[in-house]
Amino acid sequence: MAASRSRRVWLFDLDNTLHHASHAIFPEINRLMNAYIARVLGDDHGPADAETVNRVRLEYYLKYGVTMLGMVRHHGVDAEHFLQAAHDIDGLTSMIRAERGLRRRLRQLPGKKILLTNAPAGYAGKILRHLRLHTHFDAHVPVEQMRVHRQLQPKPSVRFLRHFLARQRLRASDCVLVEDSVDNLRAARKLGIRTVLLRHYIPASGRKPDGRVRSAACVDVAVHDIRRLSNYRKIIGNL
Repeated sequence: MAASRSRRVWLFDLDNTLHHASHAIFPEINRLMNAYIARVLGDDHGPADAETVNRVRLEYYLKYGVTMLGMVRHHGVDAEHFLQAAHDIDGLTSMIRAERGLRRRLRQLPGKKILLTNAPAGYAGKILRHLRLHTHFDAHVPVEQMRVHRQLQPKPSVRFLRHFLARQRLRASDCVLVEDSVDNLRAARKLGIRTVLLRHYIPASGRKPDGRVRSAACVDVAVHDIRRLSNYRKIIGNL
């Protein structure tokens, strides 16, 4: 049975879901991460070379969902210090791109809305305030809060998602996760959370040769942008 309007809970990712992070923000975050990693991996002769740094950053991202976790586990860096350095972006608000009418679209969705992002709180807060979305969510869950038994467990951790549902007293079947990441959707689907793939901002690396977005069996519904969620009755019916 479909969840009632009052029980429905929409879980929203932030980057490349509520705004176009790949346009300018992700390249800058990658540059800042690389600079940090180069210093950590470097020696008395100077920072590590660019090829090594890129390899390490991508390896940790693919393995853990966030590069930060690999740096913490394998190099003993402080998580908050790494996150602050990687997201200390000059002129951040000037880089933000998002679809028009976003606030109105979110207001049209029935039920609670929770931000669930692997981004740090300070960065996420700046994005939301610039988009005037900070009051549209019943809760904000940034990466610093994604912990199980005090250990960081960011998306796509099934352990964290299970812990999150229990802590919020939510039934998985009442929740819909809206994401650009198939890996994160796959983890949610294992718990019975409904999944919506948002395709609008997925970069070329996540598309097929003909330009279509790669999908997977873990995706219940794929939509182009938030505007398509306005037709929530049809989407919920498909879920």
